[in-house]
Amino acid sequence: MALSTAPPSGPRAPLPSVSGANKAFNDKGKPMEVRLSNLVAAKAISDAVRTSLGPRGMDKMIQTAKGEVIVTNDGATILRSIQALHPASKMLVDLSAAQDVEAGDGTTTVVVLAGSLLGAAEKASTKAVEFLSEISTPIDLNDRTTLIRAASTSLNSKIVSQYSSILAPIAVSAVTRLVTPTSSNVDLRDIRIVKKVGGTIEDTELIDGVVLNQNVVVAAGGPTRIEKAKIGLIQFQLSAPKPDMDNTVVINDYRQMDKVIKEGRTYLLNICKKIKKSGCNVLLIQKSILRDAVDDTSLTFLKRLNILVVKDVERDEIDFLTKSLGCKPVADIEAFSEDKLGYADLVEEMNNDGTKVVKITGVKHKGRTLVLDECERSIHDALCVVRCLVKKRALIGGGGAPEIYVSRKLFQHAQGLTGMESYCFQAYADALEVIPTTLAENAGLNPIAIVTELRNRHSLANTMLGQISNILEEYVVQPLLVSTSAVELATETVTLLLKIDDYVQAR
Repeated sequence: MALSTAPPSGPRAPLPSVSGANKAFNDKGKPMEVRLSNLVAAKAISDAVRTSLGPRGMDKMIQTAKGEVIVTNDGATILRSIQALHPASKMLVDLSAAQDVEAGDGTTTVVVLAGSLLGAAEKASTKAVEFLSEISTPIDLNDRTTLIRAASTSLNSKIVSQYSSILAPIAVSAVTRLVTPTSSNVDLRDIRIVKKVGGTIEDTELIDGVVLNQNVVVAAGGPTRIEKAKIGLIQFQLSAPKPDMDNTVVINDYRQMDKVIKEGRTYLLNICKKIKKSGCNVLLIQKSILRDAVDDTSLTFLKRLNILVVKDVERDEIDFLTKSLGCKPVADIEAFSEDKLGYADLVEEMNNDGTKVVKITGVKHKGRTLVLDECERSIHDALCVVRCLVKKRALIGGGGAPEIYVSRKLFQHAQGLTGMESYCFQAYADALEVIPTTLAENAGLNPIAIVTELRNRHSLANTMLGQISNILEEYVVQPLLVSTSAVELATETVTLLLKIDDYVQAR
């Protein structure tokens, strides 16, 4: 597996295109905006009918689409007349309709109650995030030891945990090389992972350059190593043009056949000469679905011109390679010139345990390349952990300690509240204890005894103590963003799911 990253400095080139529904979520802030709009829309519906609740409730005057005027304080009628466009708002309208079908009354009550629980859950979530921030420890991205500990904690739950001492430093190096003094985030799409079967995880290495998953084409005996490389990236084919599918060329004379073959060779030779004239000595060829990207005749000419050839470069790799190598993709031979080339000190094909990769080192725009033999998901998690520390530069303990701490604080906060809000905070606090309970169960321990002991240690103001030792002294740490994001997203999702009572599959 190999991982490459694009340069952190200079104007950002467009990232690899994403097709389909995923395209709308390139903006990482959009999902959060959508979730917040769900909460706002649902509470807005609740607030709209809240003044209609009870015998002293106010009436609403509604003008229908037909011009009729209706005066009522019936929640179901009011909500049925509201043209709710937001999906979350429609869920509350449906909730009122379901109450009308089930009980016939309380249609306003159920919406107001749902909105109140929604608000209380949001308050509990906000309070939990506040408590988590209190126990976090700010970090400096230059503190490599702390970053490695956080990445190691993520890897220790994976199959490759015994190799965390190898993978964690690599993950930290790959991410931190993308960080600039003004960075508040790191795009992991700038880090490329290339997998190769063979070898062991100990063979993992971080390459100061770029790694290609494709092999060098050696069918015609071309070079596999070029120093002081000038790299060209073409999107046209180095093969003889073919007629359209609807056309047929019939040749009856062998002299005409010789002429066609000669013209084809001349056509390809001229293209190869133009490529060599620009100074290019390493040629990357995009994969073609129309005809062969390169044929044997072209490879023979390129071999004589001492040009290293790598073919079948995927379309979604183009943006990454242009950003990393500093070259520009060329779609027409007439536009192929020296200013379109990228530069590197060395391009060579490496063979390790029967697997081949092309390494490009000493590039002008340095990328980051990580060669792995397996464990892609594990290294991705470790990369995400380090990225979290770039976005929110604080650490907290792991092992269920923060959840117990927040649970206790929420219970204490609930004591100063009354009514439904107090019950909501207490229930929320109870729910948080599922993390240490599950950790104890999965470790084969007695969850009741463990959680009770954890509560006891925390009540003694030793907020980071677990059953055995201080969780920070054991270096079991995680980014603050991991815990705060989990609390916020879980709360927002649950508050919406609670309003769903059935699933119907449309045909």
